[in-house]
Amino acid sequence: METGRIWQNIRLSHNDRSSIKNQKPQCVWITGLPCSGKSTVANALEEYLYNLGKHTYLLDGDNLRHGLNIDLDFTIKARHENIRRTAEVASLMVDAGLIVIVSIISPLHKDREFARSKFSDNQFKEIYLSTPLAVCEKRDVKNMYKQARIGILKNFTGIDSPYEVPECPDIAIDTQSLTVNEVVSHIKTIIE
Repeated sequence: METGRIWQNIRLSHNDRSSIKNQKPQCVWITGLPCSGKSTVANALEEYLYNLGKHTYLLDGDNLRHGLNIDLDFTIKARHENIRRTAEVASLMVDAGLIVIVSIISPLHKDREFARSKFSDNQFKEIYLSTPLAVCEKRDVKNMYKQARIGILKNFTGIDSPYEVPECPDIAIDTQSLTVNEVVSHIKTIIE
């Protein structure tokens, strides 16, 4: 048995922290291919919840790679660690009583299932933006897909790195013919 790691009991409970905020803390995990609309939808959803007086926090995968996950590349092993760290932080924030919106590719089933395992029943909502690859490529203002297709950008999800389509998301939304507000309206139906 390893010594030095002892779980400390905290006097205030999850229920204490969430009741003062008058909301049901949860994690809204938005996944999809690069340029599927994750960050745009996550920002609009957070604004909607904020305007309702909800206490939220948005964890964007791109932003996390500038700080918490700056040391990680895009290999499969690093992607696992990226999701592990993100899920751990989101779990702590939900425990603090927040509604946490995570906007991150999270391309593999086992990593999304790990993220789900960090939360109690009904605290984790998986939103799959099922935007087709061709539409994502057309939306790509940074030319990442083009760079990936010619081999400049390696381990790019959807090109030379896999994206496993969620088998049972809480909701799947094809964003190609919907406005951002329409997408948020669909997501609102599953947030308690």
